[in-house]
This record gives sequence, structure tokens and C-alpha cells, in this order.
Amino acid sequence: MLKKTRYIILLTLLCTSKLLFAQQSTRLNSSWEFLRQDLGGIWEAVRPVGVGNPEAVPVWQNVTLPHCVNALDAVDPDVNYYQGPAWYRTQLVLDNPYKTGRTILHFEGAGQKTEVYVYTTKVGAHVGGYDEWTVDITDAVAEFQKTEIYKKQFKGKVPVSIRTDNTRDLEMIPSDLSDFNVYGGIYRYLNLVYTLGLAVDKMFAKAEVDAQGKLGKLNVKARFYNPKGINDASALLKLIDPNGKLVSKSEKKLNGLSGDLDLWSFELKKPQLWSTDKPLQYTLQYEIISSAGNFKGEEKVGFRNIDFVEKGPFNLNGKRLLLRGTHRHEDHAGVGSAMTEPMIRQEMQMMKDMGVNFIRLGHYQQSRIVLNLCDSLGILVWEEIPWCRGGLGGEIYKQQARRMLNNMIEQHYNHPSIIIWGLGNENDWPGDFPEFDKEKIRTFMKELNDLSHKLDASRYTAIRRCDFCSDIVDVYSPSIWAGWYRGAYTDYKKATEEEFAKVKRFIHVEWGGDSHALRHSENPDKALSKIKTGGSADERAGDASLYGGAARISKDGDWSESYITNLIDWHLKEQENMPWLSGTAYWPFKDFSTAIRPDNPVPYMNQKGVVERDLTKKEAYYVFQSYWTEKPMAHIYGHTWPVRWGDEGEEKMVKVYSNCSDAEIFLNGKSFGSKKRNSQDYPSAGLRWNLPFVKGENTVKVIARKGKETVTDEIKFIYQTEKWGKPTKLVLKKIDQQDDTATVEVKLYDDKNVLCLDAINWINFGLTGDGKLIDNQGTSSGSRKVQAYNGRAIIKVKLNKGTSVVSVLSEGLKTVFTEL
Repeated sequence: MLKKTRYIILLTLLCTSKLLFAQQSTRLNSSWEFLRQDLGGIWEAVRPVGVGNPEAVPVWQNVTLPHCVNALDAVDPDVNYYQGPAWYRTQLVLDNPYKTGRTILHFEGAGQKTEVYVYTTKVGAHVGGYDEWTVDITDAVAEFQKTEIYKKQFKGKVPVSIRTDNTRDLEMIPSDLSDFNVYGGIYRYLNLVYTLGLAVDKMFAKAEVDAQGKLGKLNVKARFYNPKGINDASALLKLIDPNGKLVSKSEKKLNGLSGDLDLWSFELKKPQLWSTDKPLQYTLQYEIISSAGNFKGEEKVGFRNIDFVEKGPFNLNGKRLLLRGTHRHEDHAGVGSAMTEPMIRQEMQMMKDMGVNFIRLGHYQQSRIVLNLCDSLGILVWEEIPWCRGGLGGEIYKQQARRMLNNMIEQHYNHPSIIIWGLGNENDWPGDFPEFDKEKIRTFMKELNDLSHKLDASRYTAIRRCDFCSDIVDVYSPSIWAGWYRGAYTDYKKATEEEFAKVKRFIHVEWGGDSHALRHSENPDKALSKIKTGGSADERAGDASLYGGAARISKDGDWSESYITNLIDWHLKEQENMPWLSGTAYWPFKDFSTAIRPDNPVPYMNQKGVVERDLTKKEAYYVFQSYWTEKPMAHIYGHTWPVRWGDEGEEKMVKVYSNCSDAEIFLNGKSFGSKKRNSQDYPSAGLRWNLPFVKGENTVKVIARKGKETVTDEIKFIYQTEKWGKPTKLVLKKIDQQDDTATVEVKLYDDKNVLCLDAINWINFGLTGDGKLIDNQGTSSGSRKVQAYNGRAIIKVKLNKGTSVVSVLSEGLKTVFTEL
């Protein structure tokens, strides 16, 4: 039933989230059934056919893992996402090849409270949605296999049932006030593990090097999983360099196999260094020999030196490195948090291709796959626990925070990419409890800070946006949202300098703003005239609301891609001339779902990403690329802007984002000259032209040069000179069909049949017939309720080889239909 793939994988010990190195591991992806509700009891999950009317509800559905309870309803415009119990069940054929071995279920992450059953026996439970944990099912399976039920009803298979629960709970972190969904389900990989009776629980490999790279040190400790109490073993260890060459080896006799045991410590002259440009890793191979058998495993380590200079920049291996960062939430179109390994790989590679060398993982411990990719791609990491918003709860609450910090550090200790352990986010945000006591929050923050340093003295601690705790942690990031929640983007440098002066070590994570993909503007900075400038650029209570309060771009701006590219362009220009700056991280890389933003142009979406929720690039992606990458690139702004507008004879700006030294522009085949790139010549580093578009179709082409290499880009669009009035009608058409999927587009026109290019009416798509709308994706072109972009909106329909009728409803306008 299950295809067994042998590979070495890190695991965790029952309910304590300790890591364990397996010898056989199989991802349990297929043959699962799912129920999005609670059961009356575990018996309902396993009762045999013919007992208690099995034809009655509940009805289970077939799913594959990883699976998120909220894969679609997280962005359903008509309902709040489900928060409650859900069940998964399967039947396993178990065949442990090790005579005295153990059988373990290893969860890479499940949310938010999880219980595990073998037949009707509860074998384990875990609280927390983001750290890894395991359940040893060996004994429960052995007992069940003695029963007649195992032989007759289940035909030699073992029933496993798992209950997950993301019900709102004030005594859990993260808070439901957080600006992201607290998902439910088995949304990371679940592994079936066969291991020896003595196995490595944790292998702590600490690689260090001085700033000059002259002397490296490796210290190795081990913690064992030893349920049978074996007393004696031998450890064989080897260190292999990035080229596959043996560097050194060691052999040690072990006894009293409890606690953390020192295995190996040695010095290495001039190790090959891990860096963001060359992320070279050594391999620590080990073998533990005991009466239980030979347990083999390996760890990757990297030698690098990190230093956040007090009142200064960040140094990697003794040289300044400007941290060019972004953020990641575990969220994706169509699957919620249940991203597969190929999805994660694509996302992380796109970040690296954009020029990212730093990432803050918001706001929780993330998948081992992510951390492994950061190691191999050369992306430095700030990883944090989900103490996010709401205040501070009681002892149960605090214990979860302590446990999750311990687990995060121990489980990800060996990753060279990690430089910061984050202790909290926006802890100045009250709301979950009647009491909001700053001193109690400070006291607990100090406790977490001390715990982090005790567990790992080699890395820094940090928090974001809690000024009254800024002196506790090693590195602090204040709230600076120049040009979005407060002020204009031209306030950015002054606001940053003021905040830098207040703390010992400064970094700026979270900046940017929302953009409704496919919406563009001829005058994107218009709303800045209403904005008070020169003051603080922090985000305050209510600033994220689209109603009331002071004038701010987040409320009064047009949410166009045109505006956000200007904002990003200005920030990146300034960051190049801030020699004291350690670095920044744009918030976030990808649009993500959030329950607290129902009124956004795509409901329930935070739209601040530089790519959409399905990884479709917005224009902003190329602005970053033009500043942060070396491979020659050139991108004309406006690939998703089909109609521009203005007067006849009016010159309109065309911007090119490129890292090339010079570029030449062509309009309708005619050259309008070359320009040199200058990062301080805003906007678009001087690569901008005012061109006389002709009415109707236009073609713009750029040829850019970097050394001997040449790159080109081209766009086509319509230039509309007719003026429009208020929208009076909708026109709906099929504009494309690929295989069994059709794309339909609705446009808004005035009473003179002129396209209304600034229309932002709410559009509601509907469908009846054989097909199905491809909606609930959380994207501008994958939502049945969406604000129009430049007087239009599109959606795709899966036709199912039949006939369907698509409808569009928009308040105040006549509903229209089209048959597919």
C-alpha cells in the first residue's frame, strides 16, 4: 500500500519535540480519509461495517497529506474560516525490519492541538501548530495485533486516527488577533519511521570560525532515544568537506547514555566558509554501534562568523553584508498552509532569484524543508516563536511559549543559515485578556531571552514592535511604515535614523504596502498630497482599517502596483546610502490569507506581497531584482497593464527596472535614446522616458546592456484617449480557453460605451451548470468576489466538458451572463 523510500530524516521524541535520526522513513501522503467536524468518540472512526448504521453521516472524504482544514475557506468571501476539530484516518501495514526496533509517527507540523489513536487507544498528543513531534506507537500496535479484530476486521492493517483542532483558545499562541490565519490540519508531512532500539534523538553540531576565517571549531554533542535503557555504545564520526574529502574522524566509547553527551571537539584551520554567495556546507557522518544495531546518520554544518555591530551594520565572515530580506508565511493558493515540497522549493528559489539574502520567518517555526533550502541557497534566517499580539496569558500560555522556543532552537540548532532567534512580534498589542501589564510582559520577555541564550549562546535574539521591551533583546526592529500606514515614503530615511539612535543594535523588518495585482495608475502618488509628513512613520491601532482616522495611503491610496513600485524603489535607493544599516526585510514575499481583512480588494487577503498567493509575480518583484541581483535583467513596467490612458499628444512616462549599466528604449520601432543607470536617480534609477503614445495599439521595447551581455523586454498595450464617466453597464466575455479551462473577463463601461479605466466596483462572479469557478484562491484572478482593476476583472472556469452559464453581479448595475 505504501511505497517505502529509504532516506535519513530528523525526527522528534514523543510529546517533547526532541529530534531523532531515523534509519527508515516513509511519508504517509496517500490513503487518508478526512472529516471536518468532531466525532462523538474514537469508536466512530473505527467501528466495523454493520455496527451502528455505518451508512449514516458523518461522511468522510478522501484526501492526501499534507492537508489543511482551511485550504479553501480561508479566503471564502461569504464565511469565516472554520476553527474547530477535524479528523484524519488511515490503515497502515506495519513491518518493522529491526528486531527490537521502534515504530514512530513523526509529525513535521500539525495544527493546533493534535491527538493520535491506534484503534481506540490514545497514544499521544501535542499542543502547538509549528514545532515537530513524534509518537512512539510500538507498544500500542503490538497489543492491537494480538486481537481478533486486527486479523478479521482490519485484515492485518492497523487503524490510525488523528484529531486536529484549531478552535480559538486564549491560552494558546499565536493569538487569533494576529494578522494571519491559525490553520488546522496535518499541514506538513507526516512520516512513518522504523528505528533501532537505541537511536540518536538529537545531534548538536556547533560549527564556529573567527572573523578572519583562520580557525574553525566543531563541537558535537548527542542525546539518545533509549527506551530499553541500553548502557554501552560506540560512536564513529567523520567530517567531510564540501568537496567530499575526509577532513577528520573520531571514535569514542560511550556509557551511561542519558543527557547530552560530548562526542567530539576539534579545531580546523581555514575551513571553507558558508556565505550567502557560496553556501558551502560540511557533512558530519556518524554511526552509533550498540547491542540494538548500527545506527547511521548525518548532519550538515556550515562555518560562518556573524556580528551585529553595536550602533552599526551586520558583518558576515568579517565583512559588511547588507541584509536584503523579505518574509514568509506558510500559505498558498488552493492549499492554505499545506504546501508540498515542490511548492516550497519554487517559492524559495524565486526569493533567491529576486536577490534575497535574508528572510524572517513570520511568525512561527517553519518547515525543515524551508530551513534546509535556506542553508543550501544562502539565505540568512530570523526564525521566531508565535508569541504574537494579544498580550500575555497565564502559566499554560507561558509554558507553551517556553516549550516552543526550546523546540525551535533544538530542532534547528545546526542550520548555518539561522542568525536570529525571534522571541515575539507586536507584543505591545493588547486584546486577549482584561489585563495588559507591561512589566509582566517585560519579565516574561527577559525569561525567554535568558532561555534562548542558555540554549544557544552563538546566535542573537530579537523582537519586532514592542518598544517597552527593546532594551531586553540583542537586536530590535521598530515599526516603520513610511508611505503606507504613516507619512510619505520620502520620510523613510529620517524615521529610520531616529529609531536607529534609540537602540543598541538595529534592524528594520516589515515595510512596504498593499497592492491589488493587475491594478495600475497614471497618477499613483496623488493621495500623498493628503498625507501629513515629517513625523513618526510607525503603525498604530486602527491604521490597517479602510475606514476613519487620519489620512494615510493604506486607506486613501489607490492600492495600485504603480504606487507600491514607487515606494519600494525609493526605499531601495535610500538603503544603498545608509552605511550603518544592518539590513531590512520587506513584508512579505507573497500575499497571504488573514481573517482580519475582510474588506480588502481580495477579501481576507493581506496583499502586500511582491508575488500573488499562487506565486504569480507582481511588478514589484522586478524592482527588487533591479537593485539586488547581478545576472543581467530588464523589465518594462506594465506587463499586466493592457490599457493606458491620457490625452492625445501627451507624453507618458515609461519606466524600466534593470540592473544593467545602460538601456535604449523603442516606441513602435523608433528609438527614443539611451540612458545610464544611476541608483540615486529616482524613479527607476534614471531608466525612464516620457514617450508620445499613439491612440490605439503601442509597442515598447527596451535593449539593455551589462558589459558584453544584452537583454531585452517588450510590452504591447492600447492607449485610450476617450474620457469616461460613471460606469453604467457590464460586458462579460470569454477571452481564452486552454484545454478544459476557460477564462472570462468582465469590463465596466459608461453610457457612451467608453471603458472606465479607474473603476474599482465590487465584482461578484457566479456560475451554474456543469463547470466550476476556480475561486477561493486568494488572487486577483481567482476570487469570485473582487474589486475591479482598471475597470475589469477576470476569473477562470473549469468546464468539466459540459455547458455552464457565468454571471456577474455588481451593485447598481444590471447583472450580465454568458454561456460557456
